[in-house]
Amino acid sequence: MENPQSAKEDLGYCVPLRRPYTTARGAPAITHVAPRIFTLTYFQTCMECTFCNDTCCQYGVGIDLDNRARILAHAEGLRPYVAAPASEWFLDEEYTDSDFPGARAVDSKVVGRGCVFLRPDARGCGIHAYCLDNGIDPYSVKPVYCSLFPLTVDGDWLVPSIEVDEKSLICVDRGTTLYRGSRDELLRYFGEELIAELDELEAATLGGRVANPHFTPPPYEWP
Repeated sequence: MENPQSAKEDLGYCVPLRRPYTTARGAPAITHVAPRIFTLTYFQTCMECTFCNDTCCQYGVGIDLDNRARILAHAEGLRPYVAAPASEWFLDEEYTDSDFPGARAVDSKVVGRGCVFLRPDARGCGIHAYCLDNGIDPYSVKPVYCSLFPLTVDGDWLVPSIEVDEKSLICVDRGTTLYRGSRDELLRYFGEELIAELDELEAATLGGRVANPHFTPPPYEWP
């Protein structure tokens, strides 16, 4: 991995991959990766956590419009698993973002302690629990950025979510690395060739052959 490239100022240091990798739905795509995903850590076994009360999901999530339709197709079954009726699941405003399939997205609403899809009387994601209870593949319904967290894709660059870099995520600096915690999800969405390249970059980073400056993000105010 020679001649790594400095990243956009607000995303920290990243290096280019050999080629772009995309999901089966055409987005998100990944062209660069932040080496710090191979060294930053978090408490990955989420449902074993006894101290966070699902604060990782307190802001809701961006969802592409096709994914919104897939979620709404399960509205009746999902209702006991989530914090509000289907009419209150999504904000009205849609926005353009090339990191989503179709380049259009909408945000889930925040109800009570966080994302409307948190279980109201138990830990964890209601969509995920509903799918497991009913023999449905969670990846077919759950938003991609929920599955990838605490990684995210921003302008085609695979980076830690802002909560990791600013350390507002309560479970950072313990447990497994961001990459190892999300490796299975990256494999599912992007395929074996990306994982092979990331494994190679991981080894180069841990072996000191790739620069890995950790990132101090600029001040950020949540909307």
